[in-house]
Amino acid sequence: MGLFQKFRDGLRKTQEKLTTEIKRIVTRGPKLDAESLEELEATLISTDIGVDTAVKIVELTKEAAKQSGQVDVFAIARAEIERELSFGESGSSPTVATDTKSGHAAAWPSVLVKAPQPPTVILLAGVNGTGKTTSTAKLAHLLKEQGNTVLLAACDTFRAAAIEQLKIWGQRVGCEVIAGQYGADSAAIAYDAMEAAINRKVDYLIIDTAGRLHTKKNLMEEMKKMHRSLQKKAPTAPHEVLLVLDSTTGTNALNQARTFHQALGVTGLIVTKLDGTAKGGIVVAIARELKIPVKFIGLGEQVDDLQPFDPKQFAEALFAESPETRRM
Repeated sequence: MGLFQKFRDGLRKTQEKLTTEIKRIVTRGPKLDAESLEELEATLISTDIGVDTAVKIVELTKEAAKQSGQVDVFAIARAEIERELSFGESGSSPTVATDTKSGHAAAWPSVLVKAPQPPTVILLAGVNGTGKTTSTAKLAHLLKEQGNTVLLAACDTFRAAAIEQLKIWGQRVGCEVIAGQYGADSAAIAYDAMEAAINRKVDYLIIDTAGRLHTKKNLMEEMKKMHRSLQKKAPTAPHEVLLVLDSTTGTNALNQARTFHQALGVTGLIVTKLDGTAKGGIVVAIARELKIPVKFIGLGEQVDDLQPFDPKQFAEALFAESPETRRM
């Protein structure tokens, strides 16, 4: 299955809501009047796309209507969403390609920061229930598909089940897991995993952390302790701090992102469960406000359903429409 089709299938609930409502609004009369534009704005906001983005799309639509009698709301929305999501250190969107051997999307270096010398350390953070452990394994699978060696660290020591879950996932994707006992010091496990990754010369070390309640300062302090532990072995580690967010929580995901970013300096986002919500627009709202790039999105339950994020593909899938929905 191609990347665009994965995006389209995963975003189907959000896409159907948007296209159905937009089509109804633009086909109701010969022109888009004030009432129609207000409805359009409300429809966009209902997907948690963000008020600012919704207002901008409506303004662009209104301006286009003044300049000509032909207005393609879908094209305007796609262009604006792509523009807002296309940023990064270089000011451009990530390069996403397809691995010719596996047929899966490949996360090239422009998606993930790479350490000056191996291992590249990726720390996954987030509250319970967002899909951190499964995302850890799926990211490992994606990196292995590119020919990288990957080591996993089970640093969620607050739940015995989390350790076992990662071990099971590790077997499934073919990665060794460094783990300790339930209740062990997570920073010490991270240190041991870093030492093992260096000695074995693996390309990537991915650390699964406990589900931090973003309102608990003491838990955030423990996460900072893990940073210090890793830096004893590699001063630049972790090279990525990826925050895993559950898209079905809507604006609550934005609140989590604010707090985690302030405490940890998040470098990228993994947005999960987009296939189970009609509020996929939250991806746009978070990226716009916090200027944190979305690096991966979860579009299903299978091991290969974590995909490198591509703004253009996302925008096209979000506002995909059939020829009959083009209007005015």
